[in-house]
Amino acid sequence: MKQHEIEDALVERFLRYVRVPSESKANGGKVVPSTQEQWDMARLLQKELESIGLKEVSLSDKCVLTGHLPANLPPDAPHVPAIGFCAHMDTVDVSLSPVVKPQRVRYEGGDIVLNAAQNIVMRAAEHPELAPYVGQELIVTDGTSVLGADNKAAIANIMTALDTLTGDPTRPHGDVYVAFVPDEECGLWGSKNMDFTKFPVNYAYTIDCCALGEVVYETFNAGSAEVTIHGVSAHPMSAKGVLVNPTLLAVDFVNLFDRRETPECTEGTEGYIWCQTIRSNPTTATVELNIRDHDKARYEERKRLITANIEKLRQMEPRCRVDCTMEDTYGNIADAVTDENRQAIDNIYEAMKRLDITPNTIAMRGGTDGSFISTKGILTPNYFTGGLNFHSNCEFLPIPSLRKSYELTMALIALAYEKAH
Repeated sequence: MKQHEIEDALVERFLRYVRVPSESKANGGKVVPSTQEQWDMARLLQKELESIGLKEVSLSDKCVLTGHLPANLPPDAPHVPAIGFCAHMDTVDVSLSPVVKPQRVRYEGGDIVLNAAQNIVMRAAEHPELAPYVGQELIVTDGTSVLGADNKAAIANIMTALDTLTGDPTRPHGDVYVAFVPDEECGLWGSKNMDFTKFPVNYAYTIDCCALGEVVYETFNAGSAEVTIHGVSAHPMSAKGVLVNPTLLAVDFVNLFDRRETPECTEGTEGYIWCQTIRSNPTTATVELNIRDHDKARYEERKRLITANIEKLRQMEPRCRVDCTMEDTYGNIADAVTDENRQAIDNIYEAMKRLDITPNTIAMRGGTDGSFISTKGILTPNYFTGGLNFHSNCEFLPIPSLRKSYELTMALIALAYEKAH
């Protein structure tokens, strides 16, 4: 296909996908998917995968959609690694409209009026990230929702790549597996419910970071802790020496942590413990903590610090009872890198060089589905969708960057074949 034909195919798919509402809602993974709307997206993609010609298309009871594009190889071809691509179907809930009304605009500089009726404007002075895209076509929101390039740009990318491969029998490639998962935005619950027997790959990719050239193979180690403090209630007229106030104890507990090791005071690969929530009543208080660090040893130290501070609180007020549950959420992709699977990362840089894309390697202060998948022995680095301002009504997607992301996907599939020879 010619460049403009590729862009048209990508944009057609992307616009169609973002018009299907599929917000997820945080529920601690109690029900997966967290919203019924994600089933609509999954069933749409299921039909498309089947019509494209993928085999073993399966939609699980957790709304995880998988499929297999069998290898297309000459009879005497050596073994080619099986590669996978994973994207999430949900869009983030940031209290905007779940209904996306995308617009295609040619950016000539200055402000972009997203919604004249509601006076919603993306101002260039507030969004310097617009400047490199003067003269390009962008897809933007109407100001009332996120755009959903996170992660439907990736889905459009993958689906277009699959369509290209099945439509060209002269193009050799190894086995390609795909997984479209729900509930990434609220805890990676889709990838945590994958059946990996349906994703038997040597390595995989997510396409879930931002601007042209971004590459991520280092993410946080992430966990959470829920600390419940049980006090003693009493009537104020007879409370002296009796009342144990769990709300104040929760404040005392939080104050035991270093205020400089919080999200607002750290950057780069610096970790933190984030007090996200305190809920209390006269008898109990619950403190919810997020634990993050790129370094595994420091991450484990932070978990031990929570346990040590709980013991300090017990010593401060022996009459209180404190319970704690702690769990790991995902791991640092970099910890899964070995000499055997490093090809997955090396191929990104080689493909970018071929495509004249300047790489921008980032240590992500967050995680992706690949952060969990990598803990299962499948190294899953991440590369750019092309979109910017994720989780915002000022999210936008430069169409040339979307095309470059697709070209990178195709180049990675080709490299897996080439390097087997």
